[in-house]
Formats: sequence, C-alpha cells, structure tokens
Amino acid sequence: MSTKDFKPVQATLRVTRKKYITPHYIRVWLTGENIDDFSDTVVGEHNKILIPNKGVNEIHFPHFDTEKRRWIQPDESVRPIIRTFTHRGIDLNTKEIWIDFAVHGNESPASSWAIRATKGSLLGVMMKSGEGQLFPLVENCLLVADATGIPVVSVILENLPKGSKGTCIIEVHSAEDVQEISTRAAVDFHWIFNSTPGQNSGLAAAVKKLVLPEQDRYAYIAAEQRTVKELREYLRKEKSYTTDELEAYAYWKMGSSE
Repeated sequence: MSTKDFKPVQATLRVTRKKYITPHYIRVWLTGENIDDFSDTVVGEHNKILIPNKGVNEIHFPHFDTEKRRWIQPDESVRPIIRTFTHRGIDLNTKEIWIDFAVHGNESPASSWAIRATKGSLLGVMMKSGEGQLFPLVENCLLVADATGIPVVSVILENLPKGSKGTCIIEVHSAEDVQEISTRAAVDFHWIFNSTPGQNSGLAAAVKKLVLPEQDRYAYIAAEQRTVKELREYLRKEKSYTTDELEAYAYWKMGSSE
C-alpha cells in the first residue's frame, strides 16, 4: 500500500448497533464526538481496537514518545487489550464507522467483546489517516482469505472497477457463513467450508489448482500464518509473483494471541 502524509487518529467510540451478518460474523457500528477525524482514513486498512478491561469505564490510549521513538503504555491496571482489525466502512452522514468481527466463541478478547457488545459499549480505535491506495488497479486479481480476511477482501471487491476480473477464494465455517459481496468486476467466487479454522485449511490447495495470469496481475492473501507462508512461497517461487504483485498477511497464528 502506498502512503504519504499519514497522521495518527484515535477516538473513544460507543456502539450504536450491531448485526449478525452470518452465524459466525458480527458487524458493529460505532460513533463518537470526533468521528470526522476518520474522514481521511483508508477503508480496508488495518486499525487497532482497544478493549477496556472489566470495570474500566474509559479507554486509556498508549502515547508515542517522539524523542525516544517508542510507545509509552498506560498503567497495567487500566491498560486495554489491543488487537489489529480492519476499517470496514465509514458514513459521515450518520457519524458512524463499522468493524466486522469473525466470531469464534469467547476464546479471544475481540470475539468475546463483539458477542457481548450492546448499545453504548465502549471501544477505542486507533489508525493512520492520510492519502493512500489500498490496492493497485490491474486487470487480474487473486483474492484469498479465511474469515479474518473477509473485511479487507470485501473492500477490494467493492472497489474493483468494471472491466477488471479475477478469482476470490474464501474459507468460512459453513455454508451458512457465505456472504453476499458486491463487485462490478467479473469475479469467480469459490467458498470453502471448514469448521475447524486454522486446521485443515483448503485455501492453499484451491489456489494451486488455478491457472493464474502471467501479466497485469495482483494477489492479496489474508489468513492464518501457515496458509499465508505456503501461498507466499508458492506464488513467488513457482508463479514468479513480484513484491509489487503480491501482498500476503498472516492475520493470525494458530495457538497464539496478538
């Protein structure tokens, strides 16, 4: 992603509403007094969510020490849990941003928060703002994601221009978790079902069956670490994707927290 003139944005936000998009996917809308600060952020980019600990009714943000070039964290007693998510959308008319959560029980703080969240629930959000481009405009796109990568892949699909084409492979829990994702491009969708996320993923095998374009191409991979590593090596070594043609991000690692 190319960027310039980035500046940090942080805000204490409250839930206005939430919706189960599928049985394992929740969309949460948030608002706050300084929601306009997010007007220059890039939808689809990463953000940091800050989840307050039980009994803490305020978001205590870390502070960046410009002289020492390091983050200063709040006292442990009030320090929020920080996780990386995706800036899914913004509406300046309703003064809302929204974030999508893959739901897998109470195993993770973010999933647990989304399940329990009600109108007025508190969440901190931090991200960068400024000019930027989420993805390059090319004729051929390959998009690969598990449930954690659906938000960014959805944003890319929604912004692909008419005339572009590609393949999108997404792994979710079951057929009930298939989402409708709009796009003007000619995209071939493949949904893979796996009730044990992080185990027995079929994403890499599905990509290796494809006949991939050799020119004017771009691939975005967002999934569990082992799948991302396998696909990064395959696309670079066997299909000669350059660093400009491939972005591959491990959104999570099985057995580890962020």
